Amino acid sequence: MSGTPRVVLASDNQAKLRELGELLSGLNVELLPQAALGISAAAETGASFAENALIKARHASRQAGLAAIADDSGLVVDALDGAPGIRSARYAGEKASDRKNIEKLTGKLTDVQESERTARFVCTVAYVSEAGDPSPTLCEGVWEGRISESPRGDSGFGYDPVFLIPELGCTAAELDPATKNELSHRGRALRALRAQLEARYPHAC
Repeated sequence: MSGTPRVVLASDNQAKLRELGELLSGLNVELLPQAALGISAAAETGASFAENALIKARHASRQAGLAAIADDSGLVVDALDGAPGIRSARYAGEKASDRKNIEKLTGKLTDVQESERTARFVCTVAYVSEAGDPSPTLCEGVWEGRISESPRGDSGFGYDPVFLIPELGCTAAELDPATKNELSHRGRALRALRAQLEARYPHAC
């Protein structure tokens, strides 16, 4: 793919990289996971999804000398005043497993009625053409749902097994990948980003 523009995906999460690759497939770019370039993860010190996405994108771009895409996403639960929020991946501690995070979340909601278990996944995707890009592209996607009382399904990752989509009567972990990508917060954010990248990286005639 020599001559094809190269863009770094600033994530080490294999499930997330797979979703990013699927949602951005067909673009006139070569997508490279940051680990393939020997780039370590950036410290997520931002106070919002947008700040963390930009931190990760700029870090990967700086290390690689290439354009970069990063996302920051998480679960926002109304009954928990927005927690776990930007700490979703480490809700039960640094490097906590998905199971531990889910156990902490469902434990916190033990006495919360179903009608009050409203929640949403939020994703902000950042694209930078270079580390110092003064006009980065930011796209956000939101997916509304509720938190189920117990995990269901074995697809997806993160909080998918307890994220219930009321209109479908199933959790995100019970959806096939194509349906999840169509509905999800990350899918919505990346479709918005994709529309802008298609103009930036047109296919040769």
